[in-house]
Amino acid sequence: MKFASYKDGSRDGQLVVVSQDLETAHFVSEIAHTLQELLDDWNFLSPQLQDVYVALNQGKLRHAFPFNSRMCMAPLPRAFQWADASAYLNHVELVRAARGATVPESFYEDPLFYQGGSDDFLGPNDDIVCPSEAFGIDFEAELAVITGDVSMGSTPEESLEAIRLLMLVNDVSLRNLIPHELAKGFGFYQSKPATAFGPVAITPDELGEAWSGGRVHLTLQSSINQRKVGMCEAGEEMSFHFGQLISHLCKTRNVRAGSIVGSGTVSNKGIEKNGRMEWPNGYSCIAEKRAMESLQEGQPITEFLKFGDQVRIEMKLANGQALFGVIDQKVAPFVQHNT
Repeated sequence: MKFASYKDGSRDGQLVVVSQDLETAHFVSEIAHTLQELLDDWNFLSPQLQDVYVALNQGKLRHAFPFNSRMCMAPLPRAFQWADASAYLNHVELVRAARGATVPESFYEDPLFYQGGSDDFLGPNDDIVCPSEAFGIDFEAELAVITGDVSMGSTPEESLEAIRLLMLVNDVSLRNLIPHELAKGFGFYQSKPATAFGPVAITPDELGEAWSGGRVHLTLQSSINQRKVGMCEAGEEMSFHFGQLISHLCKTRNVRAGSIVGSGTVSNKGIEKNGRMEWPNGYSCIAEKRAMESLQEGQPITEFLKFGDQVRIEMKLANGQALFGVIDQKVAPFVQHNT
């Protein structure tokens, strides 16, 4: 199944079921008005929505309408929890290598996490708003899952069973604010503004064979100003799968329905070619590109995002069918509105 939250003037939007080809949609308020309502009573409500989904794909719903991603909020416009990991250790290795540092052994045993703001997410076409270009505006192309209830102490295998939906993510970072915040020893805050999500959240079965071992074995595509910069494979190099990430979160506490767990920046290893390291799959964030340049040229060259720049993130099946729709955002300056 595929779901979206349409703008209706409320904080949480109105739940719609979206066809598999992302062409049509149907309101389902008589079953569940919001996505959180569905997640809270998944076992009872999801079979009813499966019937709607089948009928929608067969063209049998009289009140179906053309799907418009610009009407979409984030699928879960606000969540009880947004916990983002760094499950692709190549990302950590690359960034640290660029500054001459190594990765501690513990990073290979325990996933890294930060707790992000979950009260104000961005929709797929909302602007990335920032007070200053000097903050070092960066995109981060990722995947995320939305969970049902997960009990404290659940194993990775049990945690996989609690995954309800998957989403596309742009986890915006303000790179030039990060060093000062991390130096305090208490994690990100101002350097992590609102996160954006793709227009639709999908059930794992929509991935077919590409969903295997708690990983999505497909290519994550990233573009800046219509120029393709990343074609990164999301599956094989994910060091910790989503079941392991969720299990880490619930080691000492319950994880409740509507929690969002991110993969971190999708990243692929480089290859040595003629005595020089190359990264043929490109990058899923500018910080990685700058790290690559530091290793190749001795210093970073690529600038962070500027006002007016456009970021596009998407993922497709082998047949070219879009899975989550597209994140397509522009970077815009913050304007103070007097009230």
